[in-house]
Amino acid sequence: MRKVRLTSIMVMALISLSTMSCKDTNKENNNDNHEHSEINQDKMDASNSAMNSNIQNSVEQKVLTNYIALKDALANDDNANAKELGVTLAQSLKSFDSSGFSSNEKLELIDIIEDATEHAEHIGYSDIAHQREHFKILSKDIIDMVAITGTKMKVYEHYCPMYDNKNGGAWLSMNEEIRNPYYGNKMLKCGEVKREIN
Repeated sequence: MRKVRLTSIMVMALISLSTMSCKDTNKENNNDNHEHSEINQDKMDASNSAMNSNIQNSVEQKVLTNYIALKDALANDDNANAKELGVTLAQSLKSFDSSGFSSNEKLELIDIIEDATEHAEHIGYSDIAHQREHFKILSKDIIDMVAITGTKMKVYEHYCPMYDNKNGGAWLSMNEEIRNPYYGNKMLKCGEVKREIN
């Protein structure tokens, strides 16, 4: 009888120990799950921040890409294509979000984007001579925007000293080669590379 009691006591002790061990394991698992949850939340926050940054970068790149396509249309004396690209550029400018910048940069960007949008819209319904007048101011706006936002794309700032009664006009290009949007085929190679950006 004594052996049975001793065996029963030992079995009860083993059951108690394994139950306590399971509880401790559950606590550890809960702690691990909580830590993993916090790590995953941090990763999600970083991922969302990176995604928002990537979205904004893609909007900035879209603006720049649309602008350069417009520049190419003007260099090719293509009034109809420049009209379409003016409308497209205005739309991409309207989707620009300046909220991720400092308050001073944000104010500057709001002014730049508003002015650039207006000029892009004018290009959307003007003859080519008038498009080129708007393009000069639009180019200044885009150059000012890139000075604040930066760019992952390598671009060149070009300058034509002859345009606008020799007041000159600047523009951005993805190529070092001069293709003048202000004169098109009349003086396609007139200009110089002022600087490389990025």
